[in-house]
Amino acid sequence: MIVCAIDDLIFSIKISTAAKQLGVDVYFERLRDRVLTTIREKEPSLVIFDLNSSRLDPMRVIASMKADPQLSTVKTLGYVAHVDSDAIAAARQAGIDQVLARSAFTAQLGAILRGDSTGRV
Repeated sequence: MIVCAIDDLIFSIKISTAAKQLGVDVYFERLRDRVLTTIREKEPSLVIFDLNSSRLDPMRVIASMKADPQLSTVKTLGYVAHVDSDAIAAARQAGIDQVLARSAFTAQLGAILRGDSTGRV
Protein backbone atom coordinates (compact mmCIF):
# COMPACT_ATOMS: atom_id res chain seq x y z
CA MET A 1 0.00 0.00 0.00
CA ILE A 2 1.19 3.46 -0.94
CA VAL A 3 -0.38 6.63 0.45
CA CYS A 4 -0.26 9.72 -1.75
CA ALA A 5 -0.59 13.14 -0.11
CA ILE A 6 -1.38 14.81 -3.41
CA ASP A 7 -4.05 17.27 -4.47
CA ASP A 8 -2.88 17.73 -8.07
CA LEU A 9 -5.39 16.06 -10.39
CA ILE A 10 -2.93 15.39 -13.23
CA PHE A 11 -0.42 13.61 -10.99
CA SER A 12 -3.24 11.73 -9.23
CA ILE A 13 -4.39 10.37 -12.59
CA LYS A 14 -0.82 9.44 -13.62
CA ILE A 15 -0.26 7.58 -10.36
CA SER A 16 -3.67 5.86 -10.41
CA THR A 17 -3.20 4.70 -13.98
CA ALA A 18 0.28 3.33 -13.37
CA ALA A 19 -0.77 1.66 -10.11
CA LYS A 20 -3.69 -0.10 -11.82
CA GLN A 21 -1.40 -1.39 -14.56
CA LEU A 22 1.06 -2.70 -11.97
CA GLY A 23 -1.53 -4.03 -9.52
CA VAL A 24 -0.31 -1.75 -6.74
CA ASP A 25 -2.71 -0.43 -4.09
CA VAL A 26 -2.62 3.34 -3.68
CA TYR A 27 -4.70 5.61 -1.49
CA PHE A 28 -4.99 9.35 -2.01
CA GLU A 29 -5.40 11.65 0.95
CA ARG A 30 -6.32 15.18 -0.03
CA LEU A 31 -7.23 16.58 3.39
CA ARG A 32 -4.41 18.19 5.39
CA ASP A 33 -5.88 17.22 8.75
CA ARG A 34 -6.25 13.56 7.73
CA VAL A 35 -2.81 12.80 6.26
CA LEU A 36 -1.14 11.55 9.47
CA THR A 37 -4.26 9.62 10.53
CA THR A 38 -4.45 7.97 7.12
CA ILE A 39 -0.79 6.97 7.31
CA ARG A 40 -1.38 5.39 10.74
CA GLU A 41 -4.48 3.55 9.52
CA LYS A 42 -3.13 2.33 6.17
CA GLU A 43 0.41 1.45 7.36
CA PRO A 44 1.89 2.12 3.91
CA SER A 45 5.29 1.06 2.67
CA LEU A 46 5.69 4.51 1.08
CA VAL A 47 4.13 7.96 1.31
CA ILE A 48 4.39 10.16 -1.77
CA PHE A 49 4.15 13.94 -1.30
CA ASP A 50 3.64 16.78 -3.74
CA LEU A 51 6.14 19.15 -2.15
CA ASN A 52 4.64 22.13 -3.97
CA SER A 53 1.18 21.60 -2.46
CA SER A 54 0.16 24.57 -0.36
CA ARG A 55 -3.11 22.88 0.69
CA LEU A 56 -1.52 19.78 2.24
CA ASP A 57 1.42 21.42 4.06
CA PRO A 58 3.81 18.56 3.21
CA MET A 59 6.78 19.89 5.18
CA ARG A 60 4.77 19.91 8.42
CA VAL A 61 3.44 16.42 7.75
CA ILE A 62 6.89 15.03 6.93
CA ALA A 63 8.43 16.58 10.06
CA SER A 64 5.56 15.18 12.18
CA MET A 65 5.98 11.73 10.65
CA LYS A 66 9.72 11.63 11.25
CA ALA A 67 9.24 12.81 14.86
CA ASP A 68 6.67 10.08 15.59
CA PRO A 69 8.26 6.74 16.60
CA GLN A 70 5.34 4.83 15.03
CA LEU A 71 5.72 6.56 11.65
CA SER A 72 9.39 7.52 11.49
CA THR A 73 10.44 4.42 9.54
CA VAL A 74 7.82 4.79 6.80
CA LYS A 75 9.60 5.70 3.56
CA THR A 76 8.81 9.14 2.17
CA LEU A 77 9.28 10.45 -1.34
CA GLY A 78 8.44 13.89 -2.62
CA TYR A 79 8.35 15.40 -6.07
CA VAL A 80 8.88 19.07 -6.77
CA ALA A 81 9.54 21.56 -9.53
CA HIS A 82 13.28 21.17 -10.14
CA VAL A 83 13.84 24.92 -9.81
CA ASP A 84 12.22 25.12 -6.36
CA SER A 85 15.38 24.86 -4.29
CA ASP A 86 13.62 26.25 -1.20
CA ALA A 87 11.08 23.40 -1.20
CA ILE A 88 13.83 20.85 -1.79
CA ALA A 89 15.85 22.19 1.15
CA ALA A 90 12.77 22.40 3.40
CA ALA A 91 11.79 18.80 2.61
CA ARG A 92 15.27 17.55 3.39
CA GLN A 93 15.31 19.52 6.63
CA ALA A 94 11.93 18.00 7.54
CA GLY A 95 13.47 14.54 7.06
CA ILE A 96 12.13 13.31 3.73
CA ASP A 97 13.89 10.21 2.44
CA GLN A 98 13.94 11.06 -1.26
CA VAL A 99 13.23 14.11 -3.43
CA LEU A 100 12.71 13.94 -7.19
CA ALA A 101 12.07 16.56 -9.83
CA ARG A 102 8.58 16.23 -11.29
CA SER A 103 10.02 15.02 -14.60
CA ALA A 104 12.14 12.35 -12.89
CA PHE A 105 9.17 11.29 -10.77
CA THR A 106 7.06 10.82 -13.88
CA ALA A 107 9.84 8.96 -15.71
CA GLN A 108 10.48 6.63 -12.74
CA LEU A 109 6.86 6.21 -11.63
CA GLY A 110 6.66 2.50 -12.41
CA ALA A 111 9.86 1.77 -10.50
CA ILE A 112 8.70 3.93 -7.59
CA LEU A 113 5.40 2.08 -7.34
CA ARG A 114 7.22 -1.26 -7.49
CA GLY A 115 9.54 -0.09 -4.72
CA ASP A 116 12.80 0.20 -6.62
CA SER A 117 13.38 3.90 -7.30
CA THR A 118 16.86 5.34 -6.97
CA GLY A 119 16.72 8.88 -8.38
CA ARG A 120 17.31 12.05 -6.41
CA VAL A 121 17.30 15.80 -7.05
